[in-house]
Amino acid sequence: MDRTKLKGAAFLTGAFTLAGTSVVCARIVSGLLGTFTITAVSMVCALLFLAPLCGKRLPQAIRGMSPGDWLSTALQALIGIFLFRFLLLNGVALTSAAEAGILTGATPAITAMLAWILLKERINAVSLAGIAATVSGVLLIQGLMSPGHALTAGHFWGNMLVLGAAASESTFNILSRVFAVKGKARQRNTDPLAQTTLVAAIALALCLFPALFEQPVQRLQNLGVTGWLALIWYGVFVTALAFICWYAGIKRCPASMAAAFSGMMPLTGLVLSVTLLGENAGWAQWLGGALVMLGMALIGLKSDVKQQSRKKHRPDTYPGPRRLNAS
Repeated sequence: MDRTKLKGAAFLTGAFTLAGTSVVCARIVSGLLGTFTITAVSMVCALLFLAPLCGKRLPQAIRGMSPGDWLSTALQALIGIFLFRFLLLNGVALTSAAEAGILTGATPAITAMLAWILLKERINAVSLAGIAATVSGVLLIQGLMSPGHALTAGHFWGNMLVLGAAASESTFNILSRVFAVKGKARQRNTDPLAQTTLVAAIALALCLFPALFEQPVQRLQNLGVTGWLALIWYGVFVTALAFICWYAGIKRCPASMAAAFSGMMPLTGLVLSVTLLGENAGWAQWLGGALVMLGMALIGLKSDVKQQSRKKHRPDTYPGPRRLNAS
């Protein structure tokens, strides 16, 4: 794997590892606050952290954005934060946690398929094996092999909402990649810090009005120290730092590679559930974690083989017209 993709892989690992810590935050604030209130307060925490770091980068980024860039950023906030969290939290309320976990395992596969259809990214045997290993690992982590974890017709609408959340996450992944590719085509890349700030600000604006119907003031006043710490972590680490790593990584890696790294979310959730929440994990969960790591290695191997093949067939005397390389 070349240095650019290696750096991108490190950013993606950090992004999805931080995103995986949301399982602990969700456990703490679940039932204490409304869905939109949780999102709105976490966005405020994220912006309080991001604003001082941005400095002059934010106005510079805003001046350089076209109407299409604004539309892409708004769609990322709408689909990747507002719609994703709305569908997931409401879907879990109507179905079991086990079924929700199984369905969120569809995210890597959906992302890879969208990358193939919309971005024309090639999928060969090695990448297909990597995606299959990642999805299989996610399903095992969520307890697919355990008794009583089969999907049931009685939870149909909840399952559909969770599947919609998985599709929203995948669509966000593709939109981010399209935004990054267009920026390279114009030789103008939006700073990941500024891009994260803009996405968080738009997501906050989308959540403010519906949050008013969830009695936010009264509920926040009754929230304990642990709940506030969870919200701060949710905003600063799960949102701000994770999104910064995500935007830095997706500029260096194809969307199909990012799809494999999304398996780090359930893997991180598994480790934290065992170490911090005291939950038990069986052989199926740990085998699933190993498959997730194998899937990421296979996707990386596919990218490395492709890069070496390009170098091998590149003439030494005349390189020919240079083509835009989106990765």
